[in-house]
Amino acid sequence: MIYGTGTDICDIRRIRASLERNGERLARRVLSAAEFAVWQARSGRCTQRGVSYLASRFSAKEAFSKAIGLGMRMPMTWRDCEIANAESGKPVVVLHGALRDWFDARGLTAHISVTDETDYAASFCVVEKN
Repeated sequence: MIYGTGTDICDIRRIRASLERNGERLARRVLSAAEFAVWQARSGRCTQRGVSYLASRFSAKEAFSKAIGLGMRMPMTWRDCEIANAESGKPVVVLHGALRDWFDARGLTAHISVTDETDYAASFCVVEKN
């Protein structure tokens, strides 16, 4: 049974402007430790790839927060919601701490889709009740 759905679109140019103004501040606030390491590696190879990665993770977490019906309220936090990739490359939601406990207590499963183009990153999330 579907528990909730969420979608989000993020303007990559806005993320780039934030990085130019504030350095790593946005990345440190939004990304988990594992995501931050990936962001640094991608940014090191190509600045635009790092910007797109950050925008896609921002968008995916927004979509997830909408699908669970909390928005950005506790126990939902930016860093406790991680968007990782399975070996196949498929994006997966990995939760930590109180958010994981809250999610598991409700018997929920999340499915996430993430995409980006030149100017936008978009995400769609479906959360099911087991």
